[in-house]
Amino acid sequence: MLKLSRLAALLVAGAIVSAPAFAAEKSKAVATVNGQPISQTVFDAFMAEQKAQGAPDSPELQNAVKEELVRREILAQEAKKKGLDKKADIQGQVELAKQAVLIRAFLSDYVKANPISEAQLKAEYDGIKANLGSTEYKARHVLVEKEEDAKAIIAKLDKGEKFSELAKQSKDPGSKDKGGELGWSAPTAYVKPFGEALTKLKKGEYTKTPVKSDFGYHVIQLDDSRPLTPPPFDQIKPQLQQRAGQQQVENLVKELRGKAKVN
Repeated sequence: MLKLSRLAALLVAGAIVSAPAFAAEKSKAVATVNGQPISQTVFDAFMAEQKAQGAPDSPELQNAVKEELVRREILAQEAKKKGLDKKADIQGQVELAKQAVLIRAFLSDYVKANPISEAQLKAEYDGIKANLGSTEYKARHVLVEKEEDAKAIIAKLDKGEKFSELAKQSKDPGSKDKGGELGWSAPTAYVKPFGEALTKLKKGEYTKTPVKSDFGYHVIQLDDSRPLTPPPFDQIKPQLQQRAGQQQVENLVKELRGKAKVN
């Protein structure tokens, strides 16, 4: 089952990026295939999708869209000849597709009617900056399954063995072949026990006792620290806008779900 936040992300993406244009039904057909007309409304919706994906409007695009719709109609007619449209599983998929189109249209309308303000985005930005803190750290670690293994690594470090060599024992595939290096990050980028232990170290120090997290036991070394300079607001504004939109839709879905009568 999709988590609500994941659902919100999908719905927002659909609403903002690929919401089809809904226009009044027009009598004019752009083409007729074996007596079956392809309506101007379908053509306009397909064109809107292509332009939303970055294709420039041109006679070439219009011809390509028309040809694609003709091919689809031919294939759909062949499917109907075989009775595939009468199969229960196919009918279910068609209903899901119709539902998805309606949801995208509804959310597109909702997003337009309830735009995210600049003040909201700046407040979110300020909150993120406050959460990050003023310092970032360059760390490395060794992650093992058992506490006694972590203690053994600390004992070897005490005897002068190199951290980079001991890191080869780590079960973290992303850092074990890089001497355990994790690069520069704020403490909040890590799970809480890791981040808290990291901030207590001085440059060149390593943890003298294993640090337990949900992933196992860590031995952490601080290579360096420096003042944290967050990216400017304008640089991450698009990401903030997307995240705010996802949260907006998530809240809407929760509200509507709470009001719905489900037996």
